[in-house]
Amino acid sequence: MNKTIAIGADHAGFPYKDTIITFLKSEGFDVLDMGTNSDASVDYPDFIHPVAECIECGDAETGIIMCGSGNGVAMTANKHQKIRAAISWNEELATLARQHNNANVLAIPVRFVSEEMALKMVEQFIKTEFEGGRHERRVNKIRISGK
Repeated sequence: MNKTIAIGADHAGFPYKDTIITFLKSEGFDVLDMGTNSDASVDYPDFIHPVAECIECGDAETGIIMCGSGNGVAMTANKHQKIRAAISWNEELATLARQHNNANVLAIPVRFVSEEMALKMVEQFIKTEFEGGRHERRVNKIRISGK
């Protein structure tokens, strides 16, 4: 199993990024940090496309992406055919995203969750396995055929 996670954030997500990276490393993961590296205003796609590309090419198994609402980063990541990014704002949603949807990217809405909750969601996301079964059939229908 690849123990590498790609992480990316815009300026709104930046304040949580180092804490999450420290946590992931303490759990034995290698982290590919795609930026940003300050709270200066930036365009989130510049940091989210590289996260998605790391997963698509196999350099990382999963990703963590962050912005103020989680929407922009999730929309950007989900433009990639092999990405299933899920916005979560509590532990249960992060768990279900993995169990039922086989999400490979967690999108965190930093302006709507505490840093403590963000860490709890990350923990659930990395420790939860996809259930497969009836969910696998559904997940297989997400990708557009022939693309």
